[in-house]
Amino acid sequence: MAKVIVYSTQTCPFCHTAKDFLKANNIEFTDIDVGANQEGLKAMLEKSGQSGVPVIDIDGKIIIGFDEAALKEILGL
Repeated sequence: MAKVIVYSTQTCPFCHTAKDFLKANNIEFTDIDVGANQEGLKAMLEKSGQSGVPVIDIDGKIIIGFDEAALKEILGL
């Protein structure tokens, strides 16, 4: 199973959409709220170079924003 990390904020609608997509497809993930977790924010910035959310890390492959096609491809859905 892929290791999935979602870097998000509580107020981001695209973050909620991404997490709902993962839940609907029974994909386990770790959710890191970068609004409340400074270490998580630092990790997200180092991985993506982006400050916008969501940033989704799937086994080291970075997806910026909610990109359903890219998620399906990487996760084999």
